[in-house]
Amino acid sequence: MFFDGNKDIPSPITNVVFMGMGEPLLNLKNLVTALEIMFNKFSFGLSKNRVTVSTVGIVPAINKLSTLIDVSLAISLHAPNDIIRDYLVPTNKKYNISSILTSVKNYLINSTANRNKVTIEYVMLDSINDSLQNARELFFLLREIPVKINLIPWNKFKTSNFRSSSTDKIKIFSDFLKKKGIITTIRKNRGSDIYAACGQLFTKI
Repeated sequence: MFFDGNKDIPSPITNVVFMGMGEPLLNLKNLVTALEIMFNKFSFGLSKNRVTVSTVGIVPAINKLSTLIDVSLAISLHAPNDIIRDYLVPTNKKYNISSILTSVKNYLINSTANRNKVTIEYVMLDSINDSLQNARELFFLLREIPVKINLIPWNKFKTSNFRSSSTDKIKIFSDFLKKKGIITTIRKNRGSDIYAACGQLFTKI
């Protein structure tokens, strides 16, 4: 249960996402234990369709996870090619996009939690990965994989040189993917005004 600020009574927890400051698949044993507790009908009894593990793409762990438990999977991709992703995501130099997508395809074969689609998370960074050409690359990269794409506006903080793409650029990017038949959503920004949004919390430590 959690308490809704607008109510005096607790509200039930219905959705859980493993993500944030840390990589869930680098703590695989404890992750699976936590998932088993959440799914157990004598504990939280959550549906596996409502619990998501977000990963940067640790290929051996994705392969291992598929043999241990079925859970919704999200991939923090953030780039349409290895050149950009090497710059944004250092682990890409070890587990490149091709190897990650191969493991995702294999994961989906035996997964019912994902409802035949994996979530692709893509942070929108001004003049880095947000051009229409980048959108075209992303479509061709993912066109043979059943996906839904979540576009994420960048949350700024003082020690970062990155800037979020403009609202117009994000919409153009999103509209292109939608026209190509890919389910695409834009994440609503919450908490950035108090530095509590995704990626900002560590700046206040």
